Amino acid sequence: MSESEVTVPLPVRLRFGHAAVQQVANTAGLDVLHIKGVAVDPELRPTGYAGSDVDVLVRPAHVAAIDRALRAGGWTLYSTFEHGSPFGHAQTYLHESWGYLDIHRYFPGIRLEPERAFELLWEDLHRIELAGTSCRVPSPAAQAVILVLNAARSAKGDRADVLTVWSDADDERREEITELVGRLHAEVAFAAAAGGLERFRDDREYPLWKVVSEGGSRAAEWWARIRAAPSARDRLRLVARAPRVNVEHLAHRLGRTPSRWDIAVEFLRRPLSGVGEGVRSLYRRFGPRRVVR
Repeated sequence: MSESEVTVPLPVRLRFGHAAVQQVANTAGLDVLHIKGVAVDPELRPTGYAGSDVDVLVRPAHVAAIDRALRAGGWTLYSTFEHGSPFGHAQTYLHESWGYLDIHRYFPGIRLEPERAFELLWEDLHRIELAGTSCRVPSPAAQAVILVLNAARSAKGDRADVLTVWSDADDERREEITELVGRLHAEVAFAAAAGGLERFRDDREYPLWKVVSEGGSRAAEWWARIRAAPSARDRLRLVARAPRVNVEHLAHRLGRTPSRWDIAVEFLRRPLSGVGEGVRSLYRRFGPRRVVR
């Protein structure tokens, strides 16, 4: 390492990243709520887990404006809403100094209309200071809901947040969280992480949160997403999208812009991979069982 190079600890860099995004929002007059990572109330994460990137929830009506403001401020688009996440909820940017940023236009699991959901969280916002900058965050109860919903999306993820913010919470806090979950219409996703998902077997989103929280094949996940879509138009859009190659993801995997040949190979590989997953799933379910003596 040269004398001019300094290694900045990740939690410090993330705090400055949050501050940088807030400055962009302040300058453009846009509303953002800082979520997850270093923005979480210390009482909810006693270990102080910092995460690996900056996350903000943006007022839906301000998404296009903050996209323009971020690009003008030195942030480069890394992945789009359409291709960055199966839920289509987040868009990722990269800054040479502050690292990765995810802007969320809504949060998976919350079924209340995104603008109304944001306004509900905004009404009870709190302020914290990150790298000398005043940043708006959801209330502690809302942060707890977001952490549990986030845990629900990882079949192999760490459920420590669920234990800390829900299982170990006192009755008053649990009542506050439960009330907010109801107002956000997030009962199914919340139950996928906190327990009680089987109570929602008749809900259209049950298969989706079952496979997302417990694991399953890519094919099973896509069928669950199609079933969970709120309208026939959304279902048709997902059916059309399913066989398409995610060129952004392929480019990140290859480390370069994919060629037509790369895209063609990936197009053929995906269904073959899906067949393989299906065969393995059937074998695990119906294959020979080892006799334990």
